[in-house]
Formats: sequence, structure tokens, C-alpha cells
Amino acid sequence: MALSPSVVPQESEENNANCVETKQSQTVSIASEDPLQNLCLASQEVLHKAQQSGRSRCLQCGGSRMFYCYTCCVPVENVPSEQIPFVQLPLKIDIIKHPNETDGKSTAVHAKLLAPDSVNIYTYPCIPEYEGKDHEVVLVFPGPQSISIKEVSFHLQKRIESKGRNKADDLDVPPCKLKRTKAEEGSDLSESMCKGPELKRVVFIDSTWNQTNQIASDERLRELLQVELKTRKTCFWRHQKGKPDTFLSTIEAIYYFLVDYHSAMRKEKYRGQYDNLLFFYSFMHRLIKNARGSGEKARAKLIQ
Repeated sequence: MALSPSVVPQESEENNANCVETKQSQTVSIASEDPLQNLCLASQEVLHKAQQSGRSRCLQCGGSRMFYCYTCCVPVENVPSEQIPFVQLPLKIDIIKHPNETDGKSTAVHAKLLAPDSVNIYTYPCIPEYEGKDHEVVLVFPGPQSISIKEVSFHLQKRIESKGRNKADDLDVPPCKLKRTKAEEGSDLSESMCKGPELKRVVFIDSTWNQTNQIASDERLRELLQVELKTRKTCFWRHQKGKPDTFLSTIEAIYYFLVDYHSAMRKEKYRGQYDNLLFFYSFMHRLIKNARGSGEKARAKLIQ
């Protein structure tokens, strides 16, 4: 997507300082009533105008959509791509979408729209190859074996060391029996051990919670470390009944993971770098919240 310096906010020290000051003034408690307040977002004027003009045409498939085409993962005609922010991420994001997940109800497309260079979406049973990469890839999914983000570096390091020991065992075999690929893998692992654990890729599942286990239990994902975001609450308007409010929508999970990763693993103060991942989400959340509020007021007048 083309970028326009006049639209995409520049991460100057002054702007970031203002964001940090704002964020420090708000409580980081999970009990916050509106976690979408005080985000450092690009101007949403283009979305306001698009809402007023109504649905528009997707320039790729010709479909009629509001704001963006969830099939082609591009903004529609009345939302110029140069007027939406581009977010640079420190990690690669893979989203595994359940085939029965309704595209129009999914927030996964928000990530692809706003961080196209870092995000890939796959439809299950299509899953990338992670074999031999479990020391640099994690799966965000709650479960009995899941860990917190603060524990990720420790567990990745343990995996690197384990692979290093296995490599040492292989070296006891006569050299002629060692495959070249194993030698190359050993070289990569030695380099990883010198550098320490480095997370490179994060996998998310995009599905209703009742359908997630089919994907999470797939043997291609089973060996990955599972990470759970236990201290964040969803504000998704399609929250599923019977599920805890710590079960997040896909875009919320991606955003909160990156925020926590920035402070817990990179050991850097978060300055709003990833807030624009919620560019569409926060706008739609506000629209729906206001619509529901108007509806309740209308119903109250009828009762009186």
C-alpha cells in the first residue's frame, strides 16, 4: 500500500512522548472500562466519510463492501489506501483461519490490511511448515500447557539448548553418515545458542472458540509453545456466550501480544507503535457502541 507522510503519523520523539504520557495516565488494569481509549491512531476521517457515503466497490473483485473487502484484503474505492496507516511489526504473523469462519465477521483481515508485509492468512487445513522451527515460533492459544509472554524467552532457550545437545549426540556418528542438511541445521542452532532465543514468528487461530481445538490440536502445531494472554479483556461486539472475557478477537490478540512482547521480551517502553492495528477495530467498536446506546435510549422513550 502506498503511504502518505501527511496521513500516516510520524513516530517522532515528540508524538511518541505524548502517547507515552497519555498511556501512563491511564490504568493498565484489566478492569479498564474502555481499553480502546487513548490509542495513538492515525486520523479516522477517511472512515467517517466512507461511513457517510455508504458501501463502496472493491477494485479487485467488484464486490460491494463497507470500508474494506474482506475477501481481497484491500480497502474499497472510497477508502484510498494512502489514507490508512501502515504498521511495521517486529515479528511475522501467521493467521490460520477455520474454513467455516465467516470472512465478513472476522477481524483477521484488519491485520493484513494494516501490516501487509508482516501478516499472512491461511485457510485450514493449509498450514505453513514449522518443523524444526519450534525454537523461534509460538502459538497464541489458551490451554493447560500455555505460558505467559514473560516466560517465552526462557522456554525458547531451553529448546535451543535441547537441540544443541541432540546435535552433539549426532556428532558421535561417523562423519560420512551425517546428512548435509543436519550439518546446516547444526550451524543454525549454534548461531542461535550464541545469540540467545529470538522469537521470529507468531501463529494465531482465527475461528469461533467452539471450532479452535480442531486447528490447535493439529500435529503441525502441536509442538509449538502455546502462549496465553491472561490479563487482557475483550471488548469485541460479537463476544461468544459462555466464554471468559479473556478470550480475545483475533486482532485484539495480535495487538495485545505485540504490546506485551515489546515490554516483556524487548525490554523497551511501549510508545504506541502498534496502536494503528486497531485503526478499523476501534472505529467499528465505537460505531456499534453508539448504535446500541441510541437503540437503548429509543426503547426507553417508548416505555415511558
